[in-house]
Amino acid sequence: MPLKILPGFLLLLPLAEIAGFVLVGKAIGLWPTLALVILSFMFGMALLKRQGIGILRRMSAEGRNGTVPGRELLRPAMFVIASLLLIVPGFITDIMALLIFIPAVRDLAWKYVSQRFVVMGPASGFNASGRTKDSEIVDLDDEDYRREPNGNSPWSGKHLSD
Repeated sequence: MPLKILPGFLLLLPLAEIAGFVLVGKAIGLWPTLALVILSFMFGMALLKRQGIGILRRMSAEGRNGTVPGRELLRPAMFVIASLLLIVPGFITDIMALLIFIPAVRDLAWKYVSQRFVVMGPASGFNASGRTKDSEIVDLDDEDYRREPNGNSPWSGKHLSD
């Protein structure tokens, strides 16, 4: 999801959740609707307690072993995201959480995530982009890079008000 549409999504999601409450409430009644919301909250809390602690332990163990976390941590991380979505009251977030439990959706998420992030670690010779340790990477701080003005440039000496 592009970051430009995120504010609109965050604004429209509560409105869509309210509409979902109204539709489900009309279809099955008030008390069954509230029961579904409470059950999804309890299931989300139980899943978060189980998966949240487990993923932190696995990440800690992999960090101590010097291995780079990758696809094997995506599944529990996705379950943590699903549990957080279940905790949020509403049926749209519950549907999104239930979709995360489908392995094909998790595989699509892995394809999306693996293309956008580079995981680098001290113990591996390759990272997700295929670079080796011998690749030329220049890491500069603000103090290391300074640009001198070019007097021959047609833009030198110009200001925004000119």
